[in-house]
Amino acid sequence: MDVCLSSEQQPGRLGEGPSSPDGWLEAEEETVQKDGTSGPTGDFNSIEPSLHSLQKFVPTNYASYTQENYLFAGKKIVVQESIESYGAVVWPGAMALCQYLEEHTEELNFQDAKILEIGAGPGLVSIVASILGAQVTATDLPDVLGNLQHNLLKNTLAHTAHLPEVKELVWGEGLEQNFPKSTFYYDYVLASDVVYHHYCLDKLLSTMAHLCQPGTVLLWANKFRFSTDYEFLDKFKQVFDTTFLAEFPESSVKIFKGTLKWD
Repeated sequence: MDVCLSSEQQPGRLGEGPSSPDGWLEAEEETVQKDGTSGPTGDFNSIEPSLHSLQKFVPTNYASYTQENYLFAGKKIVVQESIESYGAVVWPGAMALCQYLEEHTEELNFQDAKILEIGAGPGLVSIVASILGAQVTATDLPDVLGNLQHNLLKNTLAHTAHLPEVKELVWGEGLEQNFPKSTFYYDYVLASDVVYHHYCLDKLLSTMAHLCQPGTVLLWANKFRFSTDYEFLDKFKQVFDTTFLAEFPESSVKIFKGTLKWD
């Protein structure tokens, strides 16, 4: 997500430690070969296009970062976060959605599935989806993409079947231009903690609808804080056939499945 209200410790987080703002370079430096090109040694030709798609954005230079450790899908995941940006912190909905994905791996069957995440933030959900075998497109606002790119690269390069892609997505803007329905199809659209007290909820709903086509499953996890969250849920049910999937009372997170209604 790009903005939220508060951070809290959640199960699945293994620990933390300080990191410098320059830490985002580590993953790319580890893949630089002696000839100066980027990519894992011995497999550069096959990985190069995807790798370059993950090296487009420069991280915001926050004064301080932490390295947060998570464990999902049998893998240790290291995520660079900063409390200076709501979009650089893992929120409760992301934790709950990762747990749900982990516990329903066979049912969801992410292997080679095409997935887009709305409001990916620091990228934990996209990383877990990639580990589970999906072809992931992680999206968010421009100022978030550098840190998102770093975290995806650090945790997926040479560890997943498909390197994820990072794309800018401003809710309600340039949707047909940047994500034309004629050429973009996703098996799943994922969203966590994208609903809170802000003024873009109608644009968010229209974006969700645009990204879904017949057969697309939208998985939405959210911490319910305000009456506006429930108001959005009512509007969501008008646009999507909605199934309640799970609830995490300790964090007030609910998870829903939606499939777009068609006339």
